[in-house]
Amino acid sequence: MAEQKKVLLQLKNVKMHFPVKKDHLLQKEQLFVRAVDGITVDIYQGETLGLVGESGCGKSTLGRCVLNLYTPTDGKIFYFGVTLDDYAPQYVRKAIQNMASIHDTSVSALLDKHLQEAHIAGGLLLCGDLHKLSQILTRRFNSCARLHAAKEAMEIHRFHMAGGAGGSKDQEKLKKLEEEIALYTRQREETDPALEELRRAAQGKPGFEELEAERTLGIDLSQLRQEEMRRLRRYLQIVFQDPYSSLNPRLTVGNLISEALVAHELLPKGSEALEKYTLKVMDDSGLQKYMLHRYPHQFSGGQRQRIGIARALALNPTFVVCDEAVSALDVSIQSQIINLLMDLKEKNQLTYLFISHDLSTVKFISDRVGVMYLGNIIELGRSQDIYDEPLHPYTEALLEAIPTTEENSNKELQVLEGDIPSPIRPPAGCKFHTRCRYASDRCRSEAPAWRELKPEHYVACHYPLLDKREKQA
Repeated sequence: MAEQKKVLLQLKNVKMHFPVKKDHLLQKEQLFVRAVDGITVDIYQGETLGLVGESGCGKSTLGRCVLNLYTPTDGKIFYFGVTLDDYAPQYVRKAIQNMASIHDTSVSALLDKHLQEAHIAGGLLLCGDLHKLSQILTRRFNSCARLHAAKEAMEIHRFHMAGGAGGSKDQEKLKKLEEEIALYTRQREETDPALEELRRAAQGKPGFEELEAERTLGIDLSQLRQEEMRRLRRYLQIVFQDPYSSLNPRLTVGNLISEALVAHELLPKGSEALEKYTLKVMDDSGLQKYMLHRYPHQFSGGQRQRIGIARALALNPTFVVCDEAVSALDVSIQSQIINLLMDLKEKNQLTYLFISHDLSTVKFISDRVGVMYLGNIIELGRSQDIYDEPLHPYTEALLEAIPTTEENSNKELQVLEGDIPSPIRPPAGCKFHTRCRYASDRCRSEAPAWRELKPEHYVACHYPLLDKREKQA
């Protein structure tokens, strides 16, 4: 089932370590807070991936790394909403130019020293004529750059027309842009036969499949320049946890929502089309028209959060991080915001990373759930599977701590004893062994492997609860 889904974001061994200030000048060892300590996960297009865990486990840090608000210490984050065939970042040009100077073409050397080039060319690096490969890919890159500029201009122009902006020459400009897109698309496709010839020369050589597996059309967000990342911001948005501090108190609701539209040059500042579109976004987010000229301090917490959601969705993004988006709200307001998020997801075909420590909320809104502990995802699976049959002792402990209002329930709340270990010096072996009731000597010395025990249900544990259930059966 997972193979049929389209990956929107791919995280590979992502780490985010924050340096700790030294206690004194003579201290030699530099310590780090290991907020995110090696996470690999795929986020599929159109799904809601829930992320749960105790406070301080690294959930919000991971969400900000995904959006490149924090530049990861290590690892790769690939975004497939816009591919390298559509977008032409400068790190790709540099890697293509470096291909002509590669001398050692052994697979081990390519994967060790030239992994960036392998991400772009894959098995083509074994074609035998890297200078020719570099020239062909340079022509393709230039065509992709011009094509992306034309498509971006087309999208902005259509946004203007949909909003009622523009003059009488709109159709003429639209036709000219369509001709440019067709021209640059043909130029890009003209490089395909030459690349196919080089691919035939490389196929069959030892290591071709291994290198081809590294090839990706996704954009490595951590490699983008500031301006390149700014242009992609419209596709990647965030709803912050605190609606009180995330909104500029000096801007009206209309200015807060329309600010990004003006910054990305989608609609002219002060135009009638901008106001009309802003009112439409407000209506979609459950905000009334009379609120347009009011300031954030004049609203309740739930209304402020709706403003944050409207601001995030004004640019028609493909991916939204909801960082504890409902944790500061009353229960009745939480249900309104959650229903709003689900309606907007269905309407706009959005993908969510929903971060929360409220397991009941995550179960309701998520398609899949990842459980985080001390910088690592220790269990990942479909929402119903996680809640019905948890495989990790930590997940079991979290579920046992959820209060229930059912009259016939004899469930007693189980307290997870002990404190979370320091992320500066995490325990050896399994990080959860200091609080786990099933821990053994193996858990204290050996880190558990990440494995799939049930279809689409992964866990990192030496003694998963599935084994115990099978023994009891």
